[in-house]
Amino acid sequence: MPSEASASPLWRYATLTDVGRVRQNNEDAIVIHPEQGVAVLADGMGGYNAGEVASALATELVASALAQWLAESCGEIAPEDIARAMHASVASANHAIFEAAHTRAECLGMGTTLVMAVCHGDCVHVGHVGDSRAYLWRGGELTRITRDHSLLQERMDAGLMTPEEAAESGFRGFVTRALGVEDWVQLDVSEMRARTGDVILLCSDGLTDMVDDSRLASLLAQSAELHEAARALVDEANANGGRDNVSVALCRFTGPAKKTGFLSKLQRK
Repeated sequence: MPSEASASPLWRYATLTDVGRVRQNNEDAIVIHPEQGVAVLADGMGGYNAGEVASALATELVASALAQWLAESCGEIAPEDIARAMHASVASANHAIFEAAHTRAECLGMGTTLVMAVCHGDCVHVGHVGDSRAYLWRGGELTRITRDHSLLQERMDAGLMTPEEAAESGFRGFVTRALGVEDWVQLDVSEMRARTGDVILLCSDGLTDMVDDSRLASLLAQSAELHEAARALVDEANANGGRDNVSVALCRFTGPAKKTGFLSKLQRK
């Protein structure tokens, strides 16, 4: 069942993860802290159950570190401070996953992609490593916020492959950046201002490999409630084959509460 949460009058959240139609276990993970506006999604990789270990470590460590930092921060928080906190939390998680992968035989070769959003007031910070993506749905249009760290993306950037050729390529899933693979990882971070009604979609490639962007936009437009949208997205991926685990996290900006009654009349004078 999709989970939905709201701890702020400005933002609502819904998440859903599913094993898909082919895989035996789910190596995706999602952790949200609605009170602090933190949502983190990861897609693990590695033998045995190591992918599950990597994604669980990444989401728990990054989300808890950011939530604690935000909860303990006093006064106004500058955007650059949020970005620095995101980089620090990912660096710490990467170190923990890298150490486990090199000291525990059952975790050898594990790693994970990661995508996250920090929703603070009307400001959204998005960070990612790998090919898990973030999108902005605004006014019926879907825009991709992140750029995949993948072999396919590099080939398209170099003009060696068209998007249509990439969609049919056997190189899907070859990421060029992931947590836990090396002792240092680069996190890409972007910032934007939200408008009322905006939805931030975080997802694993189990969704985007099965559902194209135009269909994602259509499904988001058809679903009034976030939990309904999460279910519709996952169901579509599974209906199209469900070749991988599929996970989504949705963050909707509801905007500041409207003032009504006597107080509102006073403030308009």
